[in-house]
Amino acid sequence: MLYFQTWKVALILAVCALGVVFTLPNVFSSQTVASWPGFLPKHQVSLGLDLRGGSYLLLEVDMASVERDRLSNLVDELRTTLVARRIGYTHLGVSGDHAEVKLLDSSKYGEVHDAILKIDPNLQIASQSDGTITVKPTTDAVQNRERQTVDQSIEIVRRRIDETGTREATIQREGDRRILVELPGISNPEHVKALLGKTARLTFQMVEANASVEDALHGHIPPGDELLPASESRPGLPSNYVVHRRILVSGDMLTDAQPTFQENEPVVSFKFDSVGARRFGEATKVNVGKLFAIVLDNKVISAPVIREPILGGQGVIEGNFTVQSANDLALLLRAGALPAPLTVIEERTVGPELGADSIREGTTASIVGIALVVVFMFVFYGLFGLFADVALFFNLCIMMAALTLLDATLTLPGIAGIALTMGMAVDANVLIYERIREEVRAGRSLISSLQAGFERAFGTILDSHVTTLVAGALMFWLGSGPVKGFAVTLSLGVLTSLFSAILVTRLLIVTWLRRFKPKVIPI
Repeated sequence: MLYFQTWKVALILAVCALGVVFTLPNVFSSQTVASWPGFLPKHQVSLGLDLRGGSYLLLEVDMASVERDRLSNLVDELRTTLVARRIGYTHLGVSGDHAEVKLLDSSKYGEVHDAILKIDPNLQIASQSDGTITVKPTTDAVQNRERQTVDQSIEIVRRRIDETGTREATIQREGDRRILVELPGISNPEHVKALLGKTARLTFQMVEANASVEDALHGHIPPGDELLPASESRPGLPSNYVVHRRILVSGDMLTDAQPTFQENEPVVSFKFDSVGARRFGEATKVNVGKLFAIVLDNKVISAPVIREPILGGQGVIEGNFTVQSANDLALLLRAGALPAPLTVIEERTVGPELGADSIREGTTASIVGIALVVVFMFVFYGLFGLFADVALFFNLCIMMAALTLLDATLTLPGIAGIALTMGMAVDANVLIYERIREEVRAGRSLISSLQAGFERAFGTILDSHVTTLVAGALMFWLGSGPVKGFAVTLSLGVLTSLFSAILVTRLLIVTWLRRFKPKVIPI
């Protein structure tokens, strides 16, 4: 009890000092902190939407469209395979959650079965007595695709948000198919919603020269083709196009896209990587004189005539753009296409005035609560209460420093967690001091009472703190949003209060004991 090794004293003092140093930037304004010397920390804790104001969006990934596209591509691959092997078939198409085809010669089932597995080994294949074969992805394949699609969507959303210049945005998975987007400081999210709502899937496909749009509108579309609308109706240009399903070049091969002007009209210039440049060059070389459709999200932006091979891997997209729409398209192409459409299922906007009120009221409540705790400890425990108050100060500093270093987002429930932690921190001191009182009443000596107070109260303190820590971990694991913010501050506070109540308070008492050598305990 009376002996602290030198390295322990140094470690405790170092932790307390670092806690104060890394907390200081949160006390001053951003402008003041920016002018500090370079060796001082400048990072401040991030404020949540309820404190700073901004927009909250909850997006859902449309996995049904992903499965539809996968089955549609599977049908095209089946058609190509069957034609190449000269196997007769009928009724090839998508039905519900599977693709199906009816063989004219059922004896060809084994050959078709092996050919389908070569297309994708993660397929379930079943046959019926009339020669119909059904094909659908396995459950594991569907789950893996869902996980990969959501992960890729999160990355693309992050790129698009970063391209808009929004900083400190929170983008994270929410459940299996949802993405949470928090945009601090943005009170009008309409433009961001428009950018996030576009899939931005860019493809280059050939226009079918021998097909009639009128026939296609009545359902007579040649095999391997599809009918796509124009993005805008313009005089003298078709409102629909029949194009080959086969994609010659896709937007994922782009390395850059920038808005620019051509003949005083806004356009978007693009540049392919080496593979895309080669494919683009080959496609334009063998199709000179034909229409080349530039398709964005299943709508034809433009369909220019290929007048000569384009071998440099660069080009421009014309589409009657405004300056803003050209900027937006270039941004979307640089960020990449979403693997699936996103739907906004929840939206909230918090004004900066409400955030300022929350900060003021939350801060006032926390200060009043902490002040009452400080006064209570001093009135009931005197000098030892003052020691507990000093430890409480360092507890608060260490906790704020941890929040800052972890780049955690502080919310209004987080402030409530801090206030609750302050009470829990001195609760440990109350247990220690009451145990010391009991030992004094039992007739023990001063040193023996102090030793027993710390040692015998430790088990109870540890038990209560571990229980709270488990509750905080469960809230963080099962909760979302503000609940997680409360769980983070509560859990950090539990750990820092153990340090402050056990080590800092004990060091202060031991230092006082050695220096003044009292005869009685002032408690």
